[in-house]
Amino acid sequence: MTALAKENREDGLVFTLHGNGVGAGIAIGIARIIHRPGQEIPKYNIEPEQIDQEVERLTDGIESAIQALETIKKQMPAEGADEVKAILEAHLLMLQDPMLSQESSSIIRAQSINAETALQQHADNLEKMFNDIDDPYLSSKSADVAQIINRIQGELLDEQGSLTAQPEGKFDDQIIVANDLTPADTIELIKHRIGAFITNLGGPISHTAILARSMKIPAIVGLHGAIRYLRSGDLLIIDGKRGVVLVNPDEAALITYHRRREKIARRIQEMDSLLNAAAETLDGVSVSLNANIGLPEEILESVAQNAAGVGLYRTEFLYMNRETMPSEEEQYEMYSRVLQQSTRPVTIRTLDLGADKQVDGGRVGDTITTNPALGRRAIRLCLHDLSLFKPQLRAVYRASMHGETRLMIPMMSNIDELEQLFVLLDEVQQELTSQGYDFDPDIPIGGMVEVPAAAIAADLFADKLDFLSIGTNDLIQYTLAIDRIDDEVNYLYNPLHPSILRLIKMTIDAGKAANIPVSMCGEMAGDIEYTRVLLGMGLRDFSMDPSALLEVKRQIRLTDTAKIEPKVNRLLKTADQKVIKQLISEING
Repeated sequence: MTALAKENREDGLVFTLHGNGVGAGIAIGIARIIHRPGQEIPKYNIEPEQIDQEVERLTDGIESAIQALETIKKQMPAEGADEVKAILEAHLLMLQDPMLSQESSSIIRAQSINAETALQQHADNLEKMFNDIDDPYLSSKSADVAQIINRIQGELLDEQGSLTAQPEGKFDDQIIVANDLTPADTIELIKHRIGAFITNLGGPISHTAILARSMKIPAIVGLHGAIRYLRSGDLLIIDGKRGVVLVNPDEAALITYHRRREKIARRIQEMDSLLNAAAETLDGVSVSLNANIGLPEEILESVAQNAAGVGLYRTEFLYMNRETMPSEEEQYEMYSRVLQQSTRPVTIRTLDLGADKQVDGGRVGDTITTNPALGRRAIRLCLHDLSLFKPQLRAVYRASMHGETRLMIPMMSNIDELEQLFVLLDEVQQELTSQGYDFDPDIPIGGMVEVPAAAIAADLFADKLDFLSIGTNDLIQYTLAIDRIDDEVNYLYNPLHPSILRLIKMTIDAGKAANIPVSMCGEMAGDIEYTRVLLGMGLRDFSMDPSALLEVKRQIRLTDTAKIEPKVNRLLKTADQKVIKQLISEING
């Protein structure tokens, strides 16, 4: 990140830092640096007769880390407990994953090295795996892996690195600056009133960012080098929306940001008041607002935001950080847990793995694809390897007895795949019936429209499915032939491109003609810049990150669809970018 500062600065120097802004609003306060001395990982060889003892030491270290997090759970205050509990549960699941112990133990035995070094090697392999995944949500989980590895290392080395272990644990009106925040740290932050926090690590969808949003405080994450540039006692302004840190600002900046903070605080109060309000337009059009989740624990955030249900439950995380596929029983337990905690409909998306989203637990070969985005992934991969797919389908059907379940198929591109799927679903149901399992045989089956072929043939898919869901992230990427994470071409990533809007409209119209619901679960659904455009095109079912639900609801409640529909129709008929910008301004005005 760019920093307008010098490393050896004088006290009181005014400068600005930039990172990923998350959370809510603006904070003004005094910096408190939480020093975290880097753990020195000892590296040494062990004798053959010591190997079993070293493996046992590793196992004990993992178990101690688990027990420590269990203790922290018991100490959680009531306020903010749901969100923090979700993070703690996620870390506990990762610690309890047998592959963590097995892989590190194998390294100890193969190389005759100490537990700390073996664990670090395994962590490095995991980090590389996450970094190679072309999915922002999944790749962001590398930060969580780092946190649990650090916790185990701390147990092995008998060190304490949490914020709670620091002296002077009162943080009233202060802004915490740290390398990262662990679940243990969050307990302390919730206990005491803090203005904001800054971390070197983390991304906009990391658990640290989720924490900031749940606590309704501003934060800057991924601010590499922040501790080096900041000192305890610096006066800071944190702008969570813009990702800006102003250090030792002048009087004019303070006055400006105090006014902005008051305005934002009123806006946040307004958002909170919408929690139980209906998602309904000014002219009485009812809209369903659902949540996207990727971990079972994230259902708590969905419930806290009063989502109508889960419009997208990504199941890929179960297949990560392991060499073997999760068993049917393991998947059944996870899906059941989400359904029981939701109490509202949950749409489970089948595996979207393969090609550009390879993870060890879902890898079925070592073929290298020249153009991975166009390779064997999602439904193509699943139909190719039924040993991967059938256990998931069986688990979903079995879990359907615990709540209202919907099954969604990613990356549909031709009807033949759909016909194969239906044959397989019949086979799965017959097997479960013969084995005496209870399940709901009438689970709605839907498909994701995320390649142009599916949008163009949406009417054909709509005739065979119970619902459609538009995945705008991939739809835009495939339609415009650009890689949205490639810095050289991502400027072309444009949700308002005429072709994108027309494909979305075609899909919505196909759903209406077939009398089936059409939802949207891509990033467009959670961006208020596009809310009215989508309403004007007829979209009535949105699914998004839980943190965006109230903002989108507010925009819906301020919209008169009858007034914007003519402008949206004009938008669909023009390719002139100036006209498009003008119409968007009028629609959102």
